[in-house]
Amino acid sequence: MTTQLLIYGDVQPINKQRHADWSVKAGGQYGFAQAVNSVPLMAVEFPNAAEEYCVVFAGEGENLLPVVLMGVREQENLYVNDDGEWKAKYIPAFIRRYPFVFSSADDGATLTLCIDEGFDGCNQDGRGEKLFDADGEQTQYLNSVLDFLKEYQVHYQRTKAFAKKLQELDLLEPMGAQFTTPAGEKRTVTGFQAINREKLKGLAPEVFAELAKTDELELIYVHLQSMRNFTKMLEKVSGSSESAVEASEETSEEVTH
Repeated sequence: MTTQLLIYGDVQPINKQRHADWSVKAGGQYGFAQAVNSVPLMAVEFPNAAEEYCVVFAGEGENLLPVVLMGVREQENLYVNDDGEWKAKYIPAFIRRYPFVFSSADDGATLTLCIDEGFDGCNQDGRGEKLFDADGEQTQYLNSVLDFLKEYQVHYQRTKAFAKKLQELDLLEPMGAQFTTPAGEKRTVTGFQAINREKLKGLAPEVFAELAKTDELELIYVHLQSMRNFTKMLEKVSGSSESAVEASEETSEEVTH
């Protein structure tokens, strides 16, 4: 798994002195994400994301989070084409918030809204949406961005709590998958975790009931169901239905928990 924040380059705090004349032309072009093979996924996104992506878990301890797999090789995103178009119906919120992001120097106690000034859509030509109006006040666009990131931060904390619960219950274990490329090359995907079905079945009834009460059990089942999308991702690697069938068979036999 690669470092997810690589989509951000020159991140700077937003202020009306520095960005008084700045505008942002965003949406429709996702070339900035062509080299990331996974991104964090918030728990609230599971139902929509699981229809198209494989949802797994990556990281350790406090840094454990659910992620969506978007490639099986480093610096590969199979959901972004050469023209920078996103080739899936659902786009993770982590991607949609770009080029904006919160930064913090005190473990989240204080959050500062920042922007990646290296984003192609940043300009001083009036293209897109302005960040500040003629009076130096935040525009409605910038306020909406701020609201979106605040909501994202709330879901981020809830998602961390969910991931922590899975660790406490010892439900996660390393997972790997082997597949064969159309050229006959053997490849292995590692570095992520999945919920062990047998451990899930072995939970005490009262724990099971508590997970159901908090809707965390539903998230678990959605995650497990999404694993079937790994084969669909391999089809994108193959580029042809014939090769995809071979990859599908290879995966179903060799995916291990």
